[in-house]
Amino acid sequence: MSFDIDVCRRMGPDAEVALRFASGAGLTALFGPSGAGKTSLLSMVAGLLRPDAGHIRVAGETVFDAAAGIDVPTARRFAGYVFQDARLFPHLRVRANLRYGMRRATEQTMTLDEMAAFLGIAPLLDRWPRSLSGGEAQRVAIGRALLSGPRFLLMDEPLAALDHARRGEVMGLIERVRDELGLPILYVSHDRGEVDRLAATVVEMR
Repeated sequence: MSFDIDVCRRMGPDAEVALRFASGAGLTALFGPSGAGKTSLLSMVAGLLRPDAGHIRVAGETVFDAAAGIDVPTARRFAGYVFQDARLFPHLRVRANLRYGMRRATEQTMTLDEMAAFLGIAPLLDRWPRSLSGGEAQRVAIGRALLSGPRFLLMDEPLAALDHARRGEVMGLIERVRDELGLPILYVSHDRGEVDRLAATVVEMR
């Protein structure tokens, strides 16, 4: 299950995002400094930003092809998106945040309780987001993305806001997701050690 991406988009008079790569199974990392276009590329894969040219295929399915006139709507791409900040709904407890993700799913591979056990967040289900540590909040965000029934995951620097200990914990969780759930993962980072540990394919962007 892989990514096949060949896109170009003009971002302004002096900047553009242009990238071509094909990855194998597992986690594919987009590595490079801030401003290289990594998050813009994730937005194109998610359907939030439209390329000017090229194509995007995920696990063999074409979600965008400029020449063929294919542009699958964001909701029908079934991407699970995990941001740098967890972006949990502050007015909903953890359980309700997870249930919100389930509203998008057309099928489920795990129940909410099974997902909570898999992620180690069962003790957190009745807590408010404001009471969570950064690592706990990111675990919940990953759970919400997984419960949405995604065909693939997009992760935008999910460890950047965490301290060293929490980074190690969440990185171990991402490895479990990578190895046990079999979803294609497109992962953004500017940390070389992080991508070397997690990624089967590293795409360097400058």
